[in-house]
Amino acid sequence: MPLTRLTSNAALLLTLTALIWGGNAVAGKFAVGHISPLLLTCARWTVAAAILLVFAHRHLRTDWPVIRARLPFLFVMGALGFATFNGLLYTSLKYTTAINVTILQAGMPMFIFFLNFVAFRTRPHWGQIVGYTLTLVGVLLTAAAGDFSTLAGLDINRGDLIMLVAALIYAGYSVAVVTKPKVHWLSFLTTLIASAAIVSICMALYEATTPQFIWPSTTTGWTIVAYTAIFPSIVAQGFYIRGIELIGGNKAGLFVNLVPIFGALLSVLLLGEAFYLYHLVALALVIGGILLAQRLQRQP
Repeated sequence: MPLTRLTSNAALLLTLTALIWGGNAVAGKFAVGHISPLLLTCARWTVAAAILLVFAHRHLRTDWPVIRARLPFLFVMGALGFATFNGLLYTSLKYTTAINVTILQAGMPMFIFFLNFVAFRTRPHWGQIVGYTLTLVGVLLTAAAGDFSTLAGLDINRGDLIMLVAALIYAGYSVAVVTKPKVHWLSFLTTLIASAAIVSICMALYEATTPQFIWPSTTTGWTIVAYTAIFPSIVAQGFYIRGIELIGGNKAGLFVNLVPIFGALLSVLLLGEAFYLYHLVALALVIGGILLAQRLQRQP
């Protein structure tokens, strides 16, 4: 069956995840002036939780004894990996450039390597390191707009530090996914998203007391909420969890470097930005790095 083939193909699942998350970056650009960052975080997880509860309530009843035993751990996973990460990401864009955010996102797989070693003493395969290096070159090529000399002129600011913390938090979430309880994937995802919704409501209430609060009074604002709630929040997170189950956090983390590449390509298609040769070269480097890491790791 096509659905069975999809859910057993880690490379396809993680590539689609990166594509959807690249679309999330474009949605974040559209969101400026239409909805404030913490309210967007709250809206996407609250809507996503409501949608999932419709489909997951039977599985939740069956899996509740297992979930209840691990509920504090699962709550922290959802609070940090979903709500806090996205709140920090959207907030960082108020203070720094998309180039800086792209570079910092590219470091996420290295954080995953490090945390996997600290938590489980899992050493990255040398093939993963070679593949990661290639993907990082591709990402930096995109971030530098084809001219690596521009990277030397980048300034570190508050937004960069916020994004660095966000990347470290999501790397921690990625490492923790492998310890998830043996429950139906809908039960697991719904529990995490409901936890994120609870925390993000508190975040939005805080933002409502500040001048930066923007209620989505336009069609654009609500369209962004709908997209982020369905695709990055439900579809992509489900694909990412399944991808980690199939190939592990280290190998799955390499696919994160496709996010800025897809973000750049979607910006060309949706925002009318120019497409250059370096975009194509960068995409080839990232895909080549991922394929090389998989091939080398299979060798003795």
